[in-house]
Amino acid sequence: MDLPGLLDRLTAVCERPRYSFMVLNLIAQASAQSGSAGPYVREGDRQVPVRDWLCDALVPVARRDPRRLAIADKVRAELKQRNELPSDTAAAERLIAAEVQKRIRLSGRTNVSRAVSELVRAGLMQRHYQGYRVDHHNRGAQRQAVYTITDEVRRALHPRSAERNLSADLGTR
Repeated sequence: MDLPGLLDRLTAVCERPRYSFMVLNLIAQASAQSGSAGPYVREGDRQVPVRDWLCDALVPVARRDPRRLAIADKVRAELKQRNELPSDTAAAERLIAAEVQKRIRLSGRTNVSRAVSELVRAGLMQRHYQGYRVDHHNRGAQRQAVYTITDEVRRALHPRSAERNLSADLGTR
């Protein structure tokens, strides 16, 4: 499969093919070494759950979204109604921004999960959960998602590195 073929499959299977492509591309980027992303992704000096990392990476896409501005207005009104809005303007803006970020991440996790489910259905990746007690195909109980892209997807998204890997494999035989 090449990139146009990948896009064609996304368009046929996914409700939001552009968003699903961004999610798939980010997962491929995070899984460049092993083919799997998760349960955590290194972000600077800390480990972040892969779904949170994906949500945070996709936040800039929604910066100008009118819904995001509406969330900020709603948060401001809620804080004002509960008398929790600081009188200092800078402190109020920081508090509002933090609450907006929290709400966006919460809805973003849902969007990412939906996109990943479509990508799994399309046969472009696999998902399992890893964590507290044992690896398991069901979620919950302090388990975190692990996403594994197929070799077909890796070749479509990164054809040159796939060619290098194939050449290296053939050279060792």
